[in-house]
Amino acid sequence: MSRLSVLSNPLLLGFEEIERLIDRTGKGGNEGYPPYNIERVAASESGKDKLRITIALAGFTRDQLEIVVEDNQLSVRGRQQDDKSREYLYRGIAARQFTRTFVLADGIEVQSADLSNGLLAIDLVRHEPHRLVRKIEIGTGSD
Repeated sequence: MSRLSVLSNPLLLGFEEIERLIDRTGKGGNEGYPPYNIERVAASESGKDKLRITIALAGFTRDQLEIVVEDNQLSVRGRQQDDKSREYLYRGIAARQFTRTFVLADGIEVQSADLSNGLLAIDLVRHEPHRLVRKIEIGTGSD
């Protein structure tokens, strides 16, 4: 049995990739950890639209974090190791691992990342797409 979606409309040609992106966001498996914010930052001197993802990562160091962009998907991974030399009487702060993913639209590029005071800030820039207008000549039908 085939699956029907909004993008299977015959007037929407070539949007299969968008449908795959929507499926991928649904399969992200992102629970509530780590918490994050997404905000629009005032346009910089370049005039380009800027977004910032801020992720709360208390206890993580730069070498425990990995940021990767692959196939329009931004992945942030954190890996902490248990410190075997410590003897805890009570442990309320667990060494955790996580993967947080964000699907990026075409034209969005990761500009920078900075870890400060337990907050990882990832700045994204949206490049204005080039508008292409082409006139198509109609042939006479003769070979």
